[in-house]
Amino acid sequence: MIEVQQVTKIHVRGQTQVYALREVSCKIPAGAFSFILGPSGSGKSTLLYLIGCLDEPTTGEIFVNGQSLKKMTASEKDAYRRNDVGFIFQSFNLLANLNAVDNVLVPYLARGASTQQRQEAIELLERVGLKDRLDHRPSQLSGGEQQRVAIARALLKKPRLILADEPTGELDSVNSQQILALLRNCSQELKTTVVVVTHEQEYVHEDDFVVRIRDGKLGTPAGTLS
Repeated sequence: MIEVQQVTKIHVRGQTQVYALREVSCKIPAGAFSFILGPSGSGKSTLLYLIGCLDEPTTGEIFVNGQSLKKMTASEKDAYRRNDVGFIFQSFNLLANLNAVDNVLVPYLARGASTQQRQEAIELLERVGLKDRLDHRPSQLSGGEQQRVAIARALLKKPRLILADEPTGELDSVNSQQILALLRNCSQELKTTVVVVTHEQEYVHEDDFVVRIRDGKLGTPAGTLS
């Protein structure tokens, strides 16, 4: 599914070069529930953004389903982000003036969401436990409920890949466990590859696929804990 080959990412700040990643290579299997684990500043979110085509590596190459992200045109990258990848962020990224349903439909509102898409958005919100929150705006929802809206938004496009950057970072331990359980269920039911960035080892199960990053370098070989 995902193959990272000798990827280095350098940020230039004035006269200084800061290495976010140093020659990282790993493979994440299709359909895997996977984690990129590492402390703050390790480069784990950078790797996630590169996989999602939200940034580009300085050197190296990333393949998704055999296709090189490096060789994609700008329009192909837009299509990849729009159609193939569902993004979930720590800060939820919901629009304050929209209710839960319209927040799920945000990627389609500019072109006009169809009746079918609106119905699918409602069904997804019901599926993630927000049947009674459809008309609520973000300020009327708890942190866990807002993250559920963000998950429904990511799932609406039926992506082949879900990238979640610290999705439990703003949540308490109970809501964090619920959100991870929800993502696991979605991964199993939809056969979607899920990549979660976190520094919390406690969320990892024995059969999860794990990539460990520290100081921009790959830690122990990627694989399952079992």
